[in-house]
Amino acid sequence: MIPTTSSRRTAGLAGCLAAALLVSACATSTPYQPIGTRGSQASGGYSEQRIEDNRYRVNFTGNSFTSRQQVENFLLYRAAELTTQNGYDGFTMVARATDPNVRTRVSSSPFGPGPFGYWGPSWRYRYGGLGWRNWHPWGGDPFWADDVDVRTVTNYEASAEIVMFRGQRRDDPSSFDARQVIQNLGPTLQRPK
Repeated sequence: MIPTTSSRRTAGLAGCLAAALLVSACATSTPYQPIGTRGSQASGGYSEQRIEDNRYRVNFTGNSFTSRQQVENFLLYRAAELTTQNGYDGFTMVARATDPNVRTRVSSSPFGPGPFGYWGPSWRYRYGGLGWRNWHPWGGDPFWADDVDVRTVTNYEASAEIVMFRGQRRDDPSSFDARQVIQNLGPTLQRPK
């Protein structure tokens, strides 16, 4: 039996959808990891710099699949982890910021006009006294761009300067008990595979 044009088109569309699902499954948010981890499937991670014996600057950078909340939670967790590793009980954030990094990407379609190559939906309409005219959303109509893809990509970077202390948590909204932070945020962390 010779495949018909319709069945070949359906098979091609199914193949494209399967490939898109495979690619999207590989795209993951930044796990809790040191920045520059080799073999990681996702970019980003944490870094720190010791300023004094009990003072650090901590950073966490997420990729475009990592939410702002995840980035801030990872930063808090890393600060708590550093605090306990250095023998302290808690930390106070003396400076804190979360910055979005927004990029706009403009690219031409690798498939020619439209997302499906030269095949795609089209419509016909009557245009005044000129008769019927073809129109489709990815072609040379003045209201649509010719096969151009514009995307805005945002990723977040959080940074904080922390001062570690021993003893009870201070009565300050910027102070944290490190063990409680680890206990509460630890189960929510996404670790590298």
